[in-house]
Amino acid sequence: MRDLITLACSDCKRRNYNSTRNKKKSTEKLEQKKYCPSCRVHTLHKETK
Repeated sequence: MRDLITLACSDCKRRNYNSTRNKKKSTEKLEQKKYCPSCRVHTLHKETK
């Protein structure tokens, strides 16, 4: 049921984090505010394929 997803920085577009989510319960794309090592600030990370 849980699928692997990749989170990419919205500023530099680098893929920094991997996570899992339940596709049946959350149908929209995941967005989290996380630390980006290349930007060196906390930015919004969005789910990518």
